[in-house]
Amino acid sequence: MRLGINLGYWGAGMDGDNLAVAQEADRLGYDVCWAAEAYGSDAPTVLAWVAAHTESIDVGSAILQIPARQPAMTAMTAATLDSLSGGRFRLGLGVSGPQVSEGWYGVKFDKPLARTREYVEIVRRAMSRERLSYEGEHWTLPLPGGPGKPIKLTVHPEREHIPLYIAAIGPKNLEQTGEIADGALLIFPSAEHLEDTAIRHLRAGREKAGLTMDGFDVCPTVPIAVGDDITALADTFRPYTALYVGGMGSRKQNFYNQLARRMGYEKEAAGIQDAYLSGDKAGAAAAVPHQLIDSTTLLGSVERIADRMSAYAAAGVTTLTLAPAGLTLDERLAALRVGTDALERADLAS
Repeated sequence: MRLGINLGYWGAGMDGDNLAVAQEADRLGYDVCWAAEAYGSDAPTVLAWVAAHTESIDVGSAILQIPARQPAMTAMTAATLDSLSGGRFRLGLGVSGPQVSEGWYGVKFDKPLARTREYVEIVRRAMSRERLSYEGEHWTLPLPGGPGKPIKLTVHPEREHIPLYIAAIGPKNLEQTGEIADGALLIFPSAEHLEDTAIRHLRAGREKAGLTMDGFDVCPTVPIAVGDDITALADTFRPYTALYVGGMGSRKQNFYNQLARRMGYEKEAAGIQDAYLSGDKAGAAAAVPHQLIDSTTLLGSVERIADRMSAYAAAGVTTLTLAPAGLTLDERLAALRVGTDALERADLAS
């Protein structure tokens, strides 16, 4: 199992710290550094900056939002970043959510699976540098009846095949991801529930495409915090968990809330959402079960974290991406070092 690092969103008051975290992860031998985007910082600019200040760590988008860019633009961005980084770019894609898609980008959040499938087909076709033409439900290239003609990408990516990941949570999206992508970006992963909530759906998609799980990158992000008081460490993640389970999306379309329900927290997920959507964020955080936090994070000593890493590896995780917690840069860097120590103790380094 390999380790990754997730910087989250740029512009959260720790910009210089984020670069230092990426550089330390590079020095420690982490495999990939991911950056996110929502409606603030964009991922490609951050990744170009990180790539310019690191040597060997891959840089990946987790995620580039599908409603934000035409697929050909995404292919251009991926090819450029791969070229500039010396072949270190990984393309992570996701549909975002209805509030961002429709409120920020003005793109209707409908048929996300079909839209994702077409998007990936166009991106792959464009990155292969063949002349681009496509006829689908959501995109037609070139536009019919106009001056457009099939053209091809002029930038040469460093590699012939840029790894493509999809952020997936729901069963249908997971199955399609297994079918059409090289890896899956997961969030709130519990090692104990991973087979039922994710792996079996990914495997079904791989089988549909005539493939196995060999070479497919199962890549969840888990927060990590180091210390002796597990309860206190878990409590620091209550607002984070409550935001996703209670406040992301709408009452009817909250993928994280649905995931918590599939993990057995049906009643608790409903209560968290009710409190959060009524404006009681503190109540929502208090309603998050300790076990939900503990099972979806890495908390405690290096020995305890090593045990949890072993459980994730046994569940089928191939790249475990860490999101180091801490109010100071030193705390975040220390968490990174504990991550590599724990991986070695668990005898999982690859």
